[in-house]
Amino acid sequence: MLECLRSAFAPYEDRYTRAAYQDTVLDAPGLERRLTEMTVLVATGPDGGVVGTVSYQLVKPDEAHVRGMAVLPAWHGHGVARILLDTVEAEARATGCVRLTLDTTEPLRRAVRFYERNGFRASGRVTDFFGMRLFEYVKPLH
Repeated sequence: MLECLRSAFAPYEDRYTRAAYQDTVLDAPGLERRLTEMTVLVATGPDGGVVGTVSYQLVKPDEAHVRGMAVLPAWHGHGVARILLDTVEAEARATGCVRLTLDTTEPLRRAVRFYERNGFRASGRVTDFFGMRLFEYVKPLH
């Protein structure tokens, strides 16, 4: 999973602050925290290796927050991200969630286009992420 995160975000490293990049790609203790605090999903390839990952957690009884979506570059365009996101949505609905949120940074334009194609819309909320602007996106779950 760590290698998947590193490979997926490596092209953006120079556009992230050091702290934001480290929080995004995680280290072993960061991964341990994520595994205890969030539901972590992985997609595996034919050899059993992780080719994609996403995490989410309930932040309110009716809202789940998505974090850490990553797909290995060699697997872009194969539907891995869509399968991961569909799984998050199904699991969130099953727990009574009526909306999903996620945050993303300016460099991740391809990811933003993916999220928008999949029903997410900018909420207008912008926060600080280790010295970078972090944009919130929301998707109602009907």
